[in-house]
Amino acid sequence: MSPTSDQPRSRRERPAKPALSRESIIGAALELVRAEGLQRVTMRRLAQELDTGAASLYVYVRNTAELHAAVLDELLATVDRGTRGDWRTRLERLLTSYTKVLFTHPGLAQSALLARPSGPHYLNLLETMLALLAEGGIPPGAAAWGVDLLLQHATATAAEHSEAAQDPADWAALSSAIQRVPPETHPRIAAAGQDLLSGTPEQRLSWGFQLLINGLAHTPRPTD
Repeated sequence: MSPTSDQPRSRRERPAKPALSRESIIGAALELVRAEGLQRVTMRRLAQELDTGAASLYVYVRNTAELHAAVLDELLATVDRGTRGDWRTRLERLLTSYTKVLFTHPGLAQSALLARPSGPHYLNLLETMLALLAEGGIPPGAAAWGVDLLLQHATATAAEHSEAAQDPADWAALSSAIQRVPPETHPRIAAAGQDLLSGTPEQRLSWGFQLLINGLAHTPRPTD
C-alpha cells in the first residue's frame, strides 16, 4: 500500500537538515528582522524557523542580547565609508549612516544600548573612525575615548527617535508643560520656550556630532 499524505513520513525519507552554525543562525535571524522586526527575534522563534530546539542555539549564541548584537554587526556592512570630503565631513557621514541603520530597524537601537557588537563590521567601523580622527590630528588617547562618545550619541539619538519610542501623547504633554511653566519659578525654561524642542532629529544629530568632534579636538584626555 502506498503511503498517503496524512501518514507520518519516516525520518529516513526526510531531507537532512543543514547543520547548525553561528553563521546560519545569524543569517536566519537577519531574515527574521527584515521580515518581522527585531522584537520577533527571540531564541524560541528562531529555533522554530530553523526547525530545531532553542537549547541547540545556545551552543552558538549565548543569549538574545548577543544574537541582536550579531545581527547589528551584519547590518553594519551597509554603513557608508565614502572617501569624499575632509575628515570631519567623512566622519559625520559615517556616523549618520550608522544612525540610519538603527533608524531603519526599530528596536535595534534600544538593543545596541545594552549589547554592543564585536564582529568584523563593527571593528571596521571603529578602525575607520580612528583613522579619520587621526587624520584630523586628534591625539590617540582622545580618539580612543571619543569613538565611544560619538557612537553613544548616535545610538541614543536613534533610540530616542525610533518608532517604538515615539509617543505623540508624551511629546504633547511635554510641549504643553513647557508652554505653561510659570516664569516666576522657572525663568530660563520660560525664556527658552519651545526652542527646547525645536529642530529636526537630523539637525540635532548633526549638531551633536559637530559638538563632540570639535570638543575632541580641543579637550585633552585626563592622565592617571
